Amino acid sequence: MTVSLADIEEARRLLAGVTIETPMEESRWLSSVVGGPVWLKCENLQRTGSFKARGAYVRISRLTPEERSRGVVAASAGNHAQGVALAAQTLGIRATVFMPEGAPIPKEKATRGYGADVVFVPGYLEDCLREARRFADETGAVLIHPFDHGDIMAGQGTVGLEVLEQVPAVETVVVPTGGGGLLAGVALAVKALRPSVTVIGVQAKGAAAYPSSLQTGAPVALTSMKTMADGIAVGLPGDLTFAAVREHVDEIVTVTEEEMSRALLALVERAKVVVEPAGAAAVAALMSHPTAYRTPAVAVLSGGNIDPILLGKVIQHGMAAAGRYLNLHVNIPDVPGGLARLLGEVGEMGANVLEVAHERISPSLHLDEVDVHLQLETRGEPHAALVTARLRERGYRVLE
Repeated sequence: MTVSLADIEEARRLLAGVTIETPMEESRWLSSVVGGPVWLKCENLQRTGSFKARGAYVRISRLTPEERSRGVVAASAGNHAQGVALAAQTLGIRATVFMPEGAPIPKEKATRGYGADVVFVPGYLEDCLREARRFADETGAVLIHPFDHGDIMAGQGTVGLEVLEQVPAVETVVVPTGGGGLLAGVALAVKALRPSVTVIGVQAKGAAAYPSSLQTGAPVALTSMKTMADGIAVGLPGDLTFAAVREHVDEIVTVTEEEMSRALLALVERAKVVVEPAGAAAVAALMSHPTAYRTPAVAVLSGGNIDPILLGKVIQHGMAAAGRYLNLHVNIPDVPGGLARLLGEVGEMGANVLEVAHERISPSLHLDEVDVHLQLETRGEPHAALVTARLRERGYRVLE
């Protein structure tokens, strides 16, 4: 099934009044990093918190009355689940969603809140897809694939139409990528109207199925995945999305967990925007390779459905990756006032002490020494380096 510009434009008409045209925000801090204008396409503010509502509604709205009567079934880590649940509720259709065990609690609750039944499955998205197909065979429910269908791609392609209208001078569009539905749709729309625009897909390094698949020339399944970015943790590209990505996308890049953490932290601090790890992938790519892309550039923030507990962990991880946390082992004399003097030195340098631990028994210590483990909060890597250097200047034996 091929998807044309006309299909994407028709999808946009179907979505009128159902989804919103999400904001496009200029990012001054990211523009200064990249050296040219950068804009953020805020799909985290879409209904259900991600772009997935677009494709899901287009797909389900085109079912026949007979198909609607049988209900729909989907497999999803959370965002597609919510999109399917919302579309089904809007159209008065029963929905069942298979989700991986351990899926984010807010995504599960929101899916149930839209009226869908949720069934948990051990493993990854591919395991959920297998169960969803079995359910469809047994009950007659219509499978709503998370990415590998023309209607899904057309719906997601409406993001590309909005990008071109909101930033007419755009030169590069950077898109988080799992199975490839959003990337394929955006690329199809953008290349049909502005072939010179560069389209970049971004995958989590621990769940990057596209690089090896493109090298092979066909979709190749990953044997394992490990990433916090559940929204793009897909181990096998779809046949349709793979063909579209191979033909229309200029490059696929990968980002690490640390790079996504730093990007998510920067978005919270500088842009006042909350996204999930997958939603930060495009910004992570721009921050990690600031001179690699032509500007004006648009980074798609694909989703904002993040568990508050995970958000706290990712922010801490991002702060550590940005040098905002400093862990030091400092050997000091085991005498009264020794620790107080050390902490006084740290305080004078403007570092905040988060944790202190002592160790007196170690073969690396002299009899009259104590090893003090300090966890410090600093203003960033230059400040952390200054703190370490200053302690050494004052005669402390410091191990990082």
